[in-house]
This record gives sequence, structure tokens and C-alpha cells, in this order.
Amino acid sequence: MSKKYSIQKAPFIVPTTDGKLIEEHVGNATNKDSQISIAHMVAPSNWSEPFQTPAFDEYTYIIKGKKQFIIDDETIVLEAGQSIKINKNTRVQYSNPFDEDCEYLAICLPAFSIDLVNREEG
Repeated sequence: MSKKYSIQKAPFIVPTTDGKLIEEHVGNATNKDSQISIAHMVAPSNWSEPFQTPAFDEYTYIIKGKKQFIIDDETIVLEAGQSIKINKNTRVQYSNPFDEDCEYLAICLPAFSIDLVNREEG
């Protein structure tokens, strides 16, 4: 009889060069699940990524701190307890221009993949 559940006790820690902590609990890197990825993240103060146009829907739930989103030309700031869904094929930039770290959960459908994120150069 197969198990009807699995517990993740050892998430994959994605190597980064920008100080951001990425712990993938479910997804391509952790358990080869290409349907969904769930990651716990901590973006340090004054962190940012280049614009990207992902080929996946991304849900973000803020646990602590604030996170800035530039979606097309609109700037949105989310605070702890708030969430957002950004539809796939939407141009977005994620950043934390604030004085405290931002802790959040990110869920991607289908799963995050470097081949699907479409980050811009620069």
C-alpha cells in the first residue's frame, strides 16, 4: 500500500548570489514536481530582481515585512497578511526597497523553472 502523504523536512535551498533565501518545499528542484512549486523565501532589505515575464501564475503571501511589485507600469506594495496572484505572461519586477527583510511564500503554477521565468537582462 502506498503512502497517502509526504512530509517535506529537507527543502531544496536554491543557491543565490543576491542574499535572498529560497527554500523550495515542492517543485522541480525538490521532488521533480513540474505542476506546482511552493517556496519559503526571505528577501533582504534593498533587494531587487530584473523584470521578468513568467510563463506561470505566481501567488505570493507576505508573512513579515513588505514587498514591492511593479506590474507593467503600476507599483504595488504588499504588507504582512496580504497576498497577490500575478497571471502568467505578465511583466513584473519583484523588490524589497524597504529597511527590513521580507518573508513570504511563493506558489507557482506550473512549477517555477528557469526556462519559464523569462528574466530580462540588466
